[in-house]
Amino acid sequence: MSMDAQETEAEFEARWWQLMNEMRERFGKKPDLNALLLLIGVQELGQGAGPFTKEQKQDLMHIATCKLFSLSGHYELERVDEEGWPHYKLLQPVPFANLKEQERMLKWHILEYFDKWMKD
Repeated sequence: MSMDAQETEAEFEARWWQLMNEMRERFGKKPDLNALLLLIGVQELGQGAGPFTKEQKQDLMHIATCKLFSLSGHYELERVDEEGWPHYKLLQPVPFANLKEQERMLKWHILEYFDKWMKD
């Protein structure tokens, strides 16, 4: 589903909570936004679940954020380094008026990502 002006806030929230329930069933606890970013980063890296250092976890969350915002054309994958880590290039700044908007856009992209990931 694309980011659609037709989708009401209630529909968006319902989709978000459905994903949270699916993640709780899969992992045994409800993840927060950072845990979801870490999960996406690990998925994008494709090298298994770790263990990762604190710095690597921050890098994984950055990879996830870039991947998510690549869905709306803000980033693109530039290269994968010799260790298999993806590197993204900023194409256009992500416009945010406030933190709430940023979180909503991230959540929307997470929903889009998991819709595709769970279908593949």
